[in-house]
Amino acid sequence: MTALERWLFWITGAGTTVTGLVYFWMKYLMDGSDPYSAVHHPWQPLVLKLHILVAPLLVFALGMFTVRHLAPQLALRVAVARRSGLTTALVAGPMVVTGYLIQVLTDERWLRGVAWGHIGVGVVFAAAVVVHRIVGRGNGGGDC
Repeated sequence: MTALERWLFWITGAGTTVTGLVYFWMKYLMDGSDPYSAVHHPWQPLVLKLHILVAPLLVFALGMFTVRHLAPQLALRVAVARRSGLTTALVAGPMVVTGYLIQVLTDERWLRGVAWGHIGVGVVFAAAVVVHRIVGRGNGGGDC
């Protein structure tokens, strides 16, 4: 992988993770001043828009990463950081699919369930990427 490809993955991953966590904090952990408003912080809509704008760039980076990093590592049967890498790869699909479903679902029960699923796999994805980076670098794991 080139340095540009790695940087694209890390920047879009960090941007998506940070905006997702900040949005979660604003939506679920803050109390709004207006009990009838779904917005608990004035920046909440902006943070959501930033999350929705940067996430497709992460999807693009994931595609490049799959071709340039994941596929060669699987073909060579590289053992270093394999568990964290496979965890990252396995939760990436559900994270992307649930992210898109959140934008199109209208039934409140389905939306709530998919949103919590998205939050869960998003947190697992972010944690697995960090663990993969640490384990891969610590054991001579190539271009993580």
